[in-house]
Amino acid sequence: MNKEKERLILVTNDDGIHAKGLSAMTEAACQFGNVVVVAPTDGQSGMAHAITVKTPIRVHKISENKNIKTYSCSGTPVDCVKMAIDVLLPRKPDLILSGINHGANSSSSIIYSGTMAGAIEGCLNQIPSIGFSLLDFAKDADFTDARHYAQIIIREALKNTIPAGICLNVNVPSINPSEIKGIKVCRQSHGVWREEFDHRTDPSGYDYYWLTGTFEDLEPNAEDTDEWALHNNYVSIVPVKFDLTAYQFIDNLKKWKF
Repeated sequence: MNKEKERLILVTNDDGIHAKGLSAMTEAACQFGNVVVVAPTDGQSGMAHAITVKTPIRVHKISENKNIKTYSCSGTPVDCVKMAIDVLLPRKPDLILSGINHGANSSSSIIYSGTMAGAIEGCLNQIPSIGFSLLDFAKDADFTDARHYAQIIIREALKNTIPAGICLNVNVPSINPSEIKGIKVCRQSHGVWREEFDHRTDPSGYDYYWLTGTFEDLEPNAEDTDEWALHNNYVSIVPVKFDLTAYQFIDNLKKWKF
């Protein structure tokens, strides 16, 4: 039996089981092995690394054909990965793919991203993992090019291996294919979301708020960042680790008088 038939790939996302980007991710994944899709029943965008602890998690098998099994999960993307690893899969997967997300997950957006949380949960479990996003929030976005670049990156990841404790964050610009200059390895840009809360009043006279805002890139001219790459028509790929320790401050902190 060849490696492709033996390989087990888990696919998840945060846009939900019916998202067009999930179908594109699954199509890309099935070229490289047996695929199990475990995705949220409903959209879970912005859930970051949340897990479900106060309500039951329900899983339903949607379909099984050829080398693809598909399940919906009532929880978050991280719940989906945990359920897959601990309950649904016969063994630990060889690769976890999350996405393809509808919308960017570059710079500090990774903090809020359910898509990248799925990939990070994979690398927490020592499983090679990649999150993919397309810079188009539309439900009917064209994922043709994103799928193409996903296949290129998956192939290289399988050939070269991703080190333990690291996952990849890939973002694809939504532009004419002829304008994409290639794939650029980057670091995460320093940027922040400037939130605004749109104040409204419901028919009963009660206040409520819609979260809005804009992203501000704090280093727009730094050519080694993902934001620069995307603004200059490159597919960005950033190696990500989950260790949040500020090592540069440890020695200083030790001098405090506790």
